[in-house]
Amino acid sequence: MPGHPLALGRRTRAQLRAAVHALLDVPALDGASDAVRLAVLVLASRTPWETGVVEIRTSELGRWIGMSASYTASVVVPALKRSGVVSADASEGEFRENTGLECKVLPLWAAQDVVGHPLDLAKKEYATLQRLFEAVMAPGWKHKDGRVTPAGLIGTRTGRGAATDRLALLLLVLEARETGRVRQCGGSVDTKRGRAAATVARLLGCTASAGERVLKRLEDRELVLRVRLKTGSRMPNRSRLMVPAVASAHGRTVGDDVQEDRAEALESEFSDPDVAAGPSEAPNLAAESQVSGVPVTDGADVAEPDVAAALHSDHPYLVTPVVPQQLSGGFSGEGRGADGRRPGRVCVREDQASNNETAVAEPGSQVAGADPLRGEKPTKSPVDKQQAGSVGVGAGARLTVVGGRKTQRQGRPELPADLDLRVALTPVSWLWTKLNRWQQDRVVDVAKAELAQLRTVLEWPTQAPSVLAVRLTSRLDETGGEALIARPYGWITHRGLVRRPSCSDVRCDDGVRIDTGADCDNCDNILHARRAWRVRIAAEVDQELPGLETDARFREIEARLRTHAEAEAADFVSRQAEAQQRAAQRAAARAEAEAQAAIVRERASADAAVRQAMACQDCGRERSAGLCETCDHRRQAEALIGEAGLLAATWSADPTSPAAVAAVAAEVRTAIEDAIATSWAQFQEITDPAALAAAGPDAVEDAAAHNAFVTAESAAADYRHEALVMLGRSTQAQAEARKAYATELAKPWHQALPDSNDAQRAATEAAAKAQTRTAEHLLAVRLEQLHTQAHPTPARPAPWPQRLPELAARPLDEEALEVTA
Repeated sequence: MPGHPLALGRRTRAQLRAAVHALLDVPALDGASDAVRLAVLVLASRTPWETGVVEIRTSELGRWIGMSASYTASVVVPALKRSGVVSADASEGEFRENTGLECKVLPLWAAQDVVGHPLDLAKKEYATLQRLFEAVMAPGWKHKDGRVTPAGLIGTRTGRGAATDRLALLLLVLEARETGRVRQCGGSVDTKRGRAAATVARLLGCTASAGERVLKRLEDRELVLRVRLKTGSRMPNRSRLMVPAVASAHGRTVGDDVQEDRAEALESEFSDPDVAAGPSEAPNLAAESQVSGVPVTDGADVAEPDVAAALHSDHPYLVTPVVPQQLSGGFSGEGRGADGRRPGRVCVREDQASNNETAVAEPGSQVAGADPLRGEKPTKSPVDKQQAGSVGVGAGARLTVVGGRKTQRQGRPELPADLDLRVALTPVSWLWTKLNRWQQDRVVDVAKAELAQLRTVLEWPTQAPSVLAVRLTSRLDETGGEALIARPYGWITHRGLVRRPSCSDVRCDDGVRIDTGADCDNCDNILHARRAWRVRIAAEVDQELPGLETDARFREIEARLRTHAEAEAADFVSRQAEAQQRAAQRAAARAEAEAQAAIVRERASADAAVRQAMACQDCGRERSAGLCETCDHRRQAEALIGEAGLLAATWSADPTSPAAVAAVAAEVRTAIEDAIATSWAQFQEITDPAALAAAGPDAVEDAAAHNAFVTAESAAADYRHEALVMLGRSTQAQAEARKAYATELAKPWHQALPDSNDAQRAATEAAAKAQTRTAEHLLAVRLEQLHTQAHPTPARPAPWPQRLPELAARPLDEEALEVTA
């Protein structure tokens, strides 16, 4: 069906699949839930190509991922913000109400204009991606004119696990071919689950059991079809994983395809497990890569692993076919022209004889040196040597012969998985493939250091990869292209990635500001100063030596400029030496300060040890740091009881009457002591006395002191709350509340509708805040007054001029004894 959203061409399907997997493989999404990952994909599909900013309501985003609005607002959106993949800002309406979210998918933003990046999508590709998402998981809408847009294939699936099911169906649709068939993963899989469940699990990055549950839910909704074919002996042969909607979109019928598969399975010579494929009957490799990243055989040539493991293989058999050359006359030069010249590269050493003999080896065969017609018997077949050499190297570590003796590990063909590094190194992707793994690791380290430096300079740190990519592109333009670079590693690390400042500004790179892209002002100032000095020196030469010839004048100006440059260089060296001296002085001062701090810490630790060895001042318990925990709790409980009495007296007694305050404090003390006694009795009822006694000789006293402290603390908090409530009902608090109420209603934005719900609510909140503030102020003032009365300020002694005459009139001790005698 042309024009159907699910009828994607091979190229379009590959582009969209690469873009989706690039977003899902962002390192920041590692460990994120499927709801968060699907939300990133939904926002990317709804991103406008012109602006790159998505405006969407939280509830609408929840409908797209199959979750409630509350779950989306409380879990999904905060997780998106924490991951750093999506920047989400709340948009406000005309009256400052929250109208939704303004989201920007940062990987899409960073990949703009990066040639070859999977996320550098065109406008039509954005439209195709949006139509695909609508066809798969659109929630459905009802328009104002009565039209109804139906939901997508899985748009009605909501609740727990809905995001996982939607994500799985989307990935299966992108993996499905025109026939609706999904290429299944290769390798060993869980025989209890099957290869289809393993394919879904690898797509989602979960376990095989979880993939089996997801596949079962999709099968129950008839969104995917899992067909198990049978052989003539009624034994399972292989399975098919199909998406019927994709086949229907391409105008195909799933049933016909299944019948063809079953007929093929009955006629296949590999259907019977007794007839296994031999080593030379290796199945053909498919052209496309599988989900797991390992090339696997096509489904038509393999069997289910839980049925016959020997029938499946993820790699071709290591068999080197030996095909004899077809020569009509047996001459090595035949087929190369009339003169019979030997090739320059294929058989350069074909004139050398085997076993150091004078005979000339025939180039007609690969094993000419061991030809039986020579009358020689080779010690070992060269074919066996070739096979042994080919098998000795693993597929994961590709080794290359260098100079005929050494081997080196080739580099990785793909750029690093990190999105920032991938964006930054995209301009030199061809040079990347020319590096070995050690060089690639060093390039990654240099690139990370440059990205960190750029993030400290740029106003938007996320632009660092793009800026570094622009730097590499400009360096390539200067060189003339990648093909002219003879040493890729040295060029990338010492010329391509490094910053080339033209002045002392850290934001300068080749005379251009990194953060703005404009010309560097500091470089302009330096250039202007140099030109000013040249003009000044030229004027001095014209004034001091008039009538000089042009060449002599030029030489004199250059000599004076050279002298001035040498003086500036000497001044720079002296200033640099002074700066280094000041840095050394600061380092010495820091070292001295650290040494002094270490001495202070040692003294403090010694004082703490001495203080810890002191006995308790109240009970005399040893090693209690002057006050044991039990006595400390008792003191704190006593202070809290006294504070509670003063809190109750702030509103129930006359602050100027000490007798009334004392009476209220006595009542409060009695009440709190009764509460402490009651709490201790309850504690003793629920506690085993034997266990408490076994805890230590002081365990009972410690428990009683702690119980008293906790009870007194709770009572003091209750008395404070009661005091605030009673003082809030006072005349002063009520007057302040009325004033705040009237002031709020008098504001300009409430004058039009003073009786509206918003105006009344705002005025009520302002009055309550004013009343609370007034009650707190009254409480603080009265508590300070009561504390002053309880602990009066000591009277200051009279000045010495007034006290000296009185002291001089007093007799001394010896005079008093003589008078008495």
